[in-house]
Amino acid sequence: MKPNGQHSRLLEWLKSGKTITRLEALIELGIFELSARIIDLEEMGYKIPRKTITVRNRFGEKARVKEYRLEDGSMLA
Repeated sequence: MKPNGQHSRLLEWLKSGKTITRLEALIELGIFELSARIIDLEEMGYKIPRKTITVRNRFGEKARVKEYRLEDGSMLA
C-alpha cells in the first residue's frame, strides 16, 4: 500500500513525537477513521502502540478513548 495524504499527515504528526486520539485526528488532520489509518500504517510496517486513556467530554463526564503513538525507531527513515 502506498501512503496517501491522510497517511502522510498522520505520519508527520506521529514522527514529531506527539500522541493522537480520534478527536485530535479529526480536528487537526481531517482524518475521520483514525483506526483505519493506523491499521494501514501498521500494514506498511510501522509499529503504533495504543493505550486507553480517560478524558473528560464537554459535559465534564469521564470518557475512555484510545491514544496512539509511533514506537521509537519505527521506520523513521
